[in-house]
Amino acid sequence: MTDQREAVRSNTKYLRNVRPIDPEEICDYIDGNPHPAVVRQLLREEAPDLGLLEDDDGTFVPVDDEPVRPNRGPVERFPAAYERRLEDFLVDRYGVDWHEDATGDLLRSTVRRFKARYLERQHVEYDDDVAAGYAIYHLPGYYAAVQYALDDLAESGLLGRNLRVLDIGAGVGGPALGLCDYLPDDALVDYHAIEPSAAADVLEELLEETGRNVHPTIHRTTVEAFDPGVVANGTGGADAGSDGNASGADGTASGFDPTAPDDGFDLVIAANVLSELEEPVAVARSALELLAPDGTLLAMSPADKNTSIQLREIERELEDERIWTPEEMGVGGSESVEDVDDGDGSARSEETGGSTDAGRHGRVTVYGPTVRLWSGARPTDRGWSFDARADLEVPSFQRKFDEATPEHDEEHAPGEFVNVDVQFSYSQLRLDGRRRMNVSLKASDWARMTDMDRHVTNRIDLVAAKLSRSLSGGDDGDYGDGSNRSNPLFKISDGSESIDHYAVLTGETSLNRPLLKADYGEICSFEQILALWNDDEGAYNLVVDEETIVDRIG
Repeated sequence: MTDQREAVRSNTKYLRNVRPIDPEEICDYIDGNPHPAVVRQLLREEAPDLGLLEDDDGTFVPVDDEPVRPNRGPVERFPAAYERRLEDFLVDRYGVDWHEDATGDLLRSTVRRFKARYLERQHVEYDDDVAAGYAIYHLPGYYAAVQYALDDLAESGLLGRNLRVLDIGAGVGGPALGLCDYLPDDALVDYHAIEPSAAADVLEELLEETGRNVHPTIHRTTVEAFDPGVVANGTGGADAGSDGNASGADGTASGFDPTAPDDGFDLVIAANVLSELEEPVAVARSALELLAPDGTLLAMSPADKNTSIQLREIERELEDERIWTPEEMGVGGSESVEDVDDGDGSARSEETGGSTDAGRHGRVTVYGPTVRLWSGARPTDRGWSFDARADLEVPSFQRKFDEATPEHDEEHAPGEFVNVDVQFSYSQLRLDGRRRMNVSLKASDWARMTDMDRHVTNRIDLVAAKLSRSLSGGDDGDYGDGSNRSNPLFKISDGSESIDHYAVLTGETSLNRPLLKADYGEICSFEQILALWNDDEGAYNLVVDEETIVDRIG
């Protein structure tokens, strides 16, 4: 570290709690009286480590400790600023008529090809054209999806304003942009992306559009080859790293060490990437090792059956695995029999929402959206669940791309290249024992799904989470033939089931209407629900009719 840099840091630490840090003032306290612009640049480079925000007037202030509040409202559109930036990128690469003639045909055939390969579960190689096509087709939906998943964390005060973020397989930047826009203007983000492919060029371009308090570094390497020590040592810059594969950092040492059990990233994102890796569980485990003691691994996948089920399989394989001991994490505590969840199936001890068990620190805990309502019980059903939100407005670049398809293209149907659906699966894993929903159940009061075979044809009382929007009348699932069912049907779970369970609303009343109103992942109680076995589907149908009472309890 240079003498000037150390002097800037020392003066900043002294003044930060006294008044805003003004580069024009600081320069007078440093030997050699460097120009204020030099001091300002040093402050920008040190801002993540010092926890400083740059204000509009050019001064720097400490970031607030207040957690981010949930947005809750729907994401309606992909921002115009990102639209323009992406289209400028396409114009620079392919020309002003990028969407027409030969270049447009090239990109449309590229989109068709990577969609087909994805559906066939074949590897997709991300060259320049695939990266551009991927941005055109997938960027808006991924931008929106991550924001809904972040709501789960923000509603419990688990999303801070001072964030260190690792984005594994960042791609063209949908989750990154969504995260940056979700956060308020007074948030500070030290963002590290791992992306080895040509998608990193698109990502780098779009990150230019984020605010001055987003400090991005792109590590152009595979996740398997990524060395977190590069971040710990502050050698992520293009000229400072051992392999020269990163861009955006300043190459100076910092006090941050993601490899230490008591330090790490506040948020690790692995969106739409685990299904493309040879060893997804190993990568997710490594990501958990880089989490801060109160951090979250947010893994996401498309809503289709294969990738969604695979995400749940990864979640379940890692659950309860010990990554660190509480002592290594600096939180103390000792593990009790109850903390281990020894599989006796007894009810969970009394807890309040969002509480933690000190003994579970260091063990992988599923925060959400899936639930574990019975101590010792773990689900072993196929685990296909996904959320679906309102469609986005069609971005201008998708509309013109679709409309420019030649009339003689017999494969094309209007809207083929418009993708504004927001459907996604996600998993949130933590190491502090916290769950999004903690409830206390007594086996004498409530039935468990693992015992459902004993309750068939009987009316029972049940507590379960709603894990889908309505699956009836559409083709977003493979439950039955998808033929215009009129009765709303929802996947539900209490975390003990080995077979899929569905709540079927056959007669809506004011007393069971909360089932319709409940959000994805929300826990409901069902009184006098009728348990039936559906032999055709190999699943349990739990009938919600005029005799059933439903309450939203968390």
